[in-house]
Amino acid sequence: MDLEFRQATAADLPAILQLLTDDDIARVRGDYTQEVTPAVAAAFQAINSDPNNELWVVARGGEVIGTLQLTLIPGLSRGGTKRALVEAVRVRADLRGSGIGVALMAHAESQARAAGCGMVQLTSDSRRLDAHRFYARLGYAASHVGMKKKL
Repeated sequence: MDLEFRQATAADLPAILQLLTDDDIARVRGDYTQEVTPAVAAAFQAINSDPNNELWVVARGGEVIGTLQLTLIPGLSRGGTKRALVEAVRVRADLRGSGIGVALMAHAESQARAAGCGMVQLTSDSRRLDAHRFYARLGYAASHVGMKKKL
């Protein structure tokens, strides 16, 4: 497939925001933006400067076609096992089902393993049934109930 995996740069933000908003659920929720606002730029800077956060893109022919955020979390549970949290996984809509998501997740797992993580975890919106099937095919189990509270 000739895919390039690299950490995102500020120049990638418009493409990443396009991927994040190219989704029925994001459109319904209305809390995503395609504009690189000061808040989005500050969030990118915070991710980029944190050694436990990585914003990855997958590109083909120089074009960003997928993204995810990988956060490394040290913890005391499970004997001090470090975990990796995968968030905001997106592949361009017309390329879904072509193996890019599988390759992107395999890359994230490889990065997590190299960082000493013993587990990868993620949450997925309860309405994203296709995503749930995708993660299950990759070996992820719906083992916990996730909860969120807006502040």
